[in-house]
Amino acid sequence: MAGRRHIYKTQGTCSQFIEVELSDDGTLSDVTFVGGCNGNLQGISSLVRGMKVDDIINKLNGIRCGYKSTSCPDQLCRALEEARKA
Repeated sequence: MAGRRHIYKTQGTCSQFIEVELSDDGTLSDVTFVGGCNGNLQGISSLVRGMKVDDIINKLNGIRCGYKSTSCPDQLCRALEEARKA
C-alpha cells in the first residue's frame, strides 16, 4: 500500500531535508535524511521505520544537538507533525 510522502525543510541542523512516508495506519513507512551525519541518521531511520508516529514523537521530541536548540531527531518529529496535517 502506498503511503503519503512529505518533504520537510529542516531548520537549525546539519541535515537540509527530511522525506517521510506515512502509512494509512499511522506508522512511518520510510524516512530519508538529506545531509547531516550519515551513519547516525541511517541508524535513526532504521530504528523508527515501522513505528507509530505518536511513539516516535514521544521518544524523540525535544532532543538537542550540543548547544543547538534542536537536532535531527527533533526535526524528524516536526516533519511528522507537519506530514500528518498535510
